[in-house]
Amino acid sequence: MSYRLTAHFGSLRTTLALLALLAVVVMATPSFTPLTVALGLLAVNLVAALFVHPLLRRQLPLLVFHLALLALLVLVGVGRLASLDGRFELTQGVPFDGRLLDKDAGPLYDAGLHRLSFAHHGFEIDYAPGRQRGATRNRVSWQGDNGSARSAVIGDHRPLVIDGHRIYTSPNKGFAPLLRWLPTRGEPVLGAVHLPSFPVHELRQSREWPLPDGREAWVMLQFDETLIDPDKTTSFRLPEAHHLIVRIGELRATLAPGERLALDGGTLVYEGLRTWMGYRVTYDPTLPWLLAASLLAALSLAWHYARKFYFSEPATRPSQSAVGVVHG
Repeated sequence: MSYRLTAHFGSLRTTLALLALLAVVVMATPSFTPLTVALGLLAVNLVAALFVHPLLRRQLPLLVFHLALLALLVLVGVGRLASLDGRFELTQGVPFDGRLLDKDAGPLYDAGLHRLSFAHHGFEIDYAPGRQRGATRNRVSWQGDNGSARSAVIGDHRPLVIDGHRIYTSPNKGFAPLLRWLPTRGEPVLGAVHLPSFPVHELRQSREWPLPDGREAWVMLQFDETLIDPDKTTSFRLPEAHHLIVRIGELRATLAPGERLALDGGTLVYEGLRTWMGYRVTYDPTLPWLLAASLLAALSLAWHYARKFYFSEPATRPSQSAVGVVHG
């Protein structure tokens, strides 16, 4: 009974059914548990197939191929459990502090994001007519393992790799007014307001910034320039002249860089305008092993078909003595 059950679970029909289940799980939910269960069932199906089909064990290339497939299934499952996919934004000149806006992390992920400290020092993006965005060239700096200062230029497809984490720029970027709150009592607070992504939301460059005392400061960036002309080739840049409109309750003021606004309980200082960049960080410790297992599977399958079609013994032709000859 147990062998019959094993043979049934290791059949091709079961494999197809589990592949269909895996496809449904991938499309239906990003949750780790259903995906891990589906991959685990496929791994058990492959082990059962190796047990009930002696041909897979007798032919070395097929055995290596199926073992590589088994390794791929296990590695994908482990990778999902230990992986990270997160998103964050960073103000120009401010180091990354390990905090993410959102993340999709497996239960086995335990790497400390605070070790990924780096800062970005501005970026360059060219735009073709029609506002066709070119490649992002983002200048970043960080401290190497030996304590030396390091720098690089990264982009949407050129990552910064620190401690196995791959950090890419995203299409989201914009302006960041820098505000300093000087309370009557207490320590000053410096913060940046990340306005909506530019130029996608160029007509909506406003956002609220919470003051330490609980009040909300509504700020809007105001300038008269056309920074990215849709009819010309241009680049992303800060406006040459601008003002910051600040509204707190019934109070409304217009501030130039360096100007102050006196309020009950303190003073709000507009320090100036910077940029912010959106980033995506990914981590998967199994990627090198996945590559090795994939190459092994491809090579073993090529080995199998090479032996079958190119290096097999040619069929023996029948000799003349074995063929009946009819004489006229």
